[in-house]
Amino acid sequence: MDNPAFDLYVGIDYSGAQTPNDSLKGLRVYTAEPAFAPRELHPPPSPRRYWTRREIAEWLRGLLARERRALVGIDHGFSFPMRYFVEHHVRLNWTAFLEDFVLHWPTGENYMSVDFVRDGFHGNGAARTGNARWRRLTDVQARAKSVFQFDVQGTVAKSTHAGIPWLLYLRKHAARTRPVHFWPFDGWRVPQGRSAVAEVYPKLWTANYPRENRDPHQHDAYSIAAWMRQADADGSLQDYFDPGLTGFDRITAGVEGWILGLMAEPSPSSTPQMFIT
Repeated sequence: MDNPAFDLYVGIDYSGAQTPNDSLKGLRVYTAEPAFAPRELHPPPSPRRYWTRREIAEWLRGLLARERRALVGIDHGFSFPMRYFVEHHVRLNWTAFLEDFVLHWPTGENYMSVDFVRDGFHGNGAARTGNARWRRLTDVQARAKSVFQFDVQGTVAKSTHAGIPWLLYLRKHAARTRPVHFWPFDGWRVPQGRSAVAEVYPKLWTANYPRENRDPHQHDAYSIAAWMRQADADGSLQDYFDPGLTGFDRITAGVEGWILGLMAEPSPSSTPQMFIT
């Protein structure tokens, strides 16, 4: 593609372990450009070997404030199933959801972990819980586990509950200097010239790229950046920004979020997702 929509592609493999200030092997960042394949980006110089969640958020804040058009893919859920909104009477608005969640799950605070909130030592997570049987429409179609399925290998529940406060942080701070499009909550089409942040699921692409000498976390982050770069180059990225959802499915996904890179399958029912138990 002669005129790519973005100048930089950022793939982030996320981890919800420990606290926001802990250096975690599972936190990996790869960046790519239209003319350059993905390369690992290491954290700022410090005694810590790996990124912390706070460092990633602060780095993204600076990146999104600059003029470069960046597409950022983060491997955790950006919202919850419609059933959660109905059960807890949460407004069907993404910013309102983020703010309500952080009130109950303050997992972005210093020395605070997801498990501390789950165990009732801080916050009020018990008032904002979900059921492991509840899945978003995008989870069903991606054959991914529920964002509420904790303590099972290969789930994103902990990383989602740890990462959502940092989405609110970016929502509040990054847009102060330059508008940022949080897809699809700000609309299915990303305005020209705008940086964008989207949920991704690296399992969709990891098998497409040789593993080489990367560990699983590195390869996940690499695959995210590589796929976004490739999809922008071949022109398919714009199709993925509008993945073919219609009717109630489109409305539902506008609240629950959608995984970038996943095209919609025909829905077996026209029943609104909010009424499915």
